[in-house]
Amino acid sequence: MSDATLHAHTLDPDSFAVQIADSIESFLVATTEVAKGDEPDSAIPFLLLEVSQLLLTGGRLGAHEDIIPEERYEPDTGPDVDVDDLRMRFATMLEPVDVFSEVFDPYEPRKAPVPCRISDNLADIVTDLRHGLAHYRAGRTTEALWWWQFSYFSNWGPTASATLRALQSLVSHVRLDQPLEELDGLDTDEDLTEDALAEEAGRVMAQEILGPLGMRTVK
Repeated sequence: MSDATLHAHTLDPDSFAVQIADSIESFLVATTEVAKGDEPDSAIPFLLLEVSQLLLTGGRLGAHEDIIPEERYEPDTGPDVDVDDLRMRFATMLEPVDVFSEVFDPYEPRKAPVPCRISDNLADIVTDLRHGLAHYRAGRTTEALWWWQFSYFSNWGPTASATLRALQSLVSHVRLDQPLEELDGLDTDEDLTEDALAEEAGRVMAQEILGPLGMRTVK
């Protein structure tokens, strides 16, 4: 049976912790490399792969029994690493397709979609994961696992899921040769209804993003 089940807690805790930490560190390293922009032609497919793999790690944390920290109060990890540079690099790289619309809770009826940015999401995910990694590197393994599990449910899990849907949609639009709906002028600071989102939509041909983002249409 896979350890990505409710029986994951039967594994050796150290082994589980090492596997989770290795996966998270791999995502952080890979995402930082993509943000450098050295290979923009492969950015979208590579991010699709990395976010998919990260969500498998999140699934393992989500299926694990509740992890209880050893201390009542979370130890101070110091200031979080600034991710503004990472955010801006992704915003520039993904500029034609950075903004997408998302419904936060699929179980809340009649919720209007809200604008989000892939670049913002990636930066937020990295912040959460680095925070837990600081605990892990300081030898606070249980605290790290608790933080990663808690923030998976509360923030980086939903954020990564939304980002994965956006990335998968981008690849699908291009591979199926379907033009994208452009959200020109749409900003994440705006409070727009579903009708307003539809009003903002214009046509953007797939050719405009093929070269810069490394995607190809089906022949």
